[in-house]
Amino acid sequence: MTDTLTLETRDGLPDALRVLLQDYPRETWPEHDNFAGLVAFWLDRHLMFRRLMTSLITDAEQAVDRKIDAQTHAGKLSRYGSMLLQNLHGHHQIEDHHYFPVLATREPILNRGFELLDSDHHAMDGLLNRFADGANGVIQRTLEPGAFRKDLLGFQAMLNRHLIDEEELIVPVILKHGPGGLG
Repeated sequence: MTDTLTLETRDGLPDALRVLLQDYPRETWPEHDNFAGLVAFWLDRHLMFRRLMTSLITDAEQAVDRKIDAQTHAGKLSRYGSMLLQNLHGHHQIEDHHYFPVLATREPILNRGFELLDSDHHAMDGLLNRFADGANGVIQRTLEPGAFRKDLLGFQAMLNRHLIDEEELIVPVILKHGPGGLG
């Protein structure tokens, strides 16, 4: 993979991987016959990840500003951080072992995109480990919430980049071919 396509450096999918997005633009997705069910559920999971990240960052900011006490912050961080970690790991496993292989057979010209998303998941494993270490540091009071907040902002940026790219590659394939065999 070239350096411009790594999760850390890219600013979107290359045009060659956005070919179906031209026929299925994001703003038309909810009205498509193949949107309800799997696509809507899958996008809702992505929304949950985004909301959890926003909540974690807000809580970290409140801890830095001393608008939330350390014990309350630790409890919320433990609960929401665990939820984020567990759900992201499970989500990525399903995608890597089931969705991506099935979808790649439906649109072989996009195989490079599925490889890219799989590579993102491997890169995100390191981010998730760093997140867990940072969260544990805050909970155990060995890491300041401000340092954790900084890491969260970087993690949020990469997670959002990945989610957008994943949506723009996968949703058009499912809209075109239907969800058969993915549920």
